[in-house]
Amino acid sequence: MTQSCNVPGLEVPRSRFPDPQQDLDDTSATAHVVLAGGCFWCVEAVFLAMEGVTRVESGYAGGSPDTANYDAVCGGQTGHAEVVDVHYDPAKVSFGQLLKVFFSVAHDPTQLNRQGNDRGTQYRSAVFYETPEQKRVAEAYIRQLDSAGVYPDPIVTSLEPLSRFYPAEAYHQNFAAQNPYQPYIMAVAAPKVDKLVSSYGEYLKPEYRNDDTA
Repeated sequence: MTQSCNVPGLEVPRSRFPDPQQDLDDTSATAHVVLAGGCFWCVEAVFLAMEGVTRVESGYAGGSPDTANYDAVCGGQTGHAEVVDVHYDPAKVSFGQLLKVFFSVAHDPTQLNRQGNDRGTQYRSAVFYETPEQKRVAEAYIRQLDSAGVYPDPIVTSLEPLSRFYPAEAYHQNFAAQNPYQPYIMAVAAPKVDKLVSSYGEYLKPEYRNDDTA
């Protein structure tokens, strides 16, 4: 990640960000989705704050096993994206609600192969789907957001079949919480979590709530 990167994001009013018209009808005890939205440190920090999310693991997806490591992926030639594997309880948070936060808080889905100053296909916006249902709901939500004109530019998020998720090195896991004063975390990850807290108080775990959240 580029240390000087500052990704303010597009400030879309909460009232303009619709709930998904379609969602998964999931009654399983646990489920998961693999998402790519730039630096995995930042995306991980956002989803860890959400009620119903049981685990988030940073990693790589889209390339081969022999290049699933940080040094190789940073070169931008592996096909991998930095991703997070979000495990959640569908009884507490839905796939659609996770997508809403992904598209409105976790990253800017209108930036092609980059997030701010972090550039390359490893920072692309993508939903790595495992089932036709995940793909259907994600496709429908992208169409819904584009039709509503939520962003001034079209969403460029790709929908890619997940062949395999590769966990990142141990020092990348829960990076923002372990390194709160690291410059990149302070400049990029912390504002995203703050936006989640201010915009979607009802989605937060109790420890993230304050008197100003719903």
